[in-house]
Amino acid sequence: MNIQFADTLRKLRIQKGLTQSQLANLMFVNKATISKWESGSRLPDAAMIIRLAEVLRVDVKKLLSATAEINESFNIIMVDDNKVILSYNQLILEEVAPNAAIASFSRPQKAIEYAKKHRTDLAFLDIEMGVISGFDLCRELLEINPCTKVVYLTAYPEYSLNAWGTDACGFMVKPLITEDVRRQLKKLRYPFSLRGEDE
Repeated sequence: MNIQFADTLRKLRIQKGLTQSQLANLMFVNKATISKWESGSRLPDAAMIIRLAEVLRVDVKKLLSATAEINESFNIIMVDDNKVILSYNQLILEEVAPNAAIASFSRPQKAIEYAKKHRTDLAFLDIEMGVISGFDLCRELLEINPCTKVVYLTAYPEYSLNAWGTDACGFMVKPLITEDVRRQLKKLRYPFSLRGEDE
């Protein structure tokens, strides 16, 4: 549940003097959809968030930042067939996002099984992993959950052009560096606010 977004939307709607039904009409959705957004049980997609910002006459960043809920249920997965690099990169992610649940996998299929059972907010994927590439895994993860944000990790910068041909949000060259990860997270389609981070 995204209570932060729900509260933000409800307050903005009330400030504009709109009922849920009126907002629904302006958004071309039914009242039940608005109700789900305001209860935190559903989150609108990017196109709807942009439309909400227009209808409510607010900066879209206000709504986007509200989608990045700060809580213990924030889930990150990392997939790399090199176990040494995987362990090192996990330490970096634990430092950058100390309140996140981080799961690491050396086999892509295990990551897919995990994603089917657990909401995955962010995935760091190696590109070259044998039979299943990071590009293939990205498509699989987004099919399971279109809201998953994917960042590719690779030792080969030349893959960057192919990476942008997918629905990934970022591309990083291994090994990870703490400050580079912090910068990358701020560039994501829906940026994450990390608890304890200085603004």
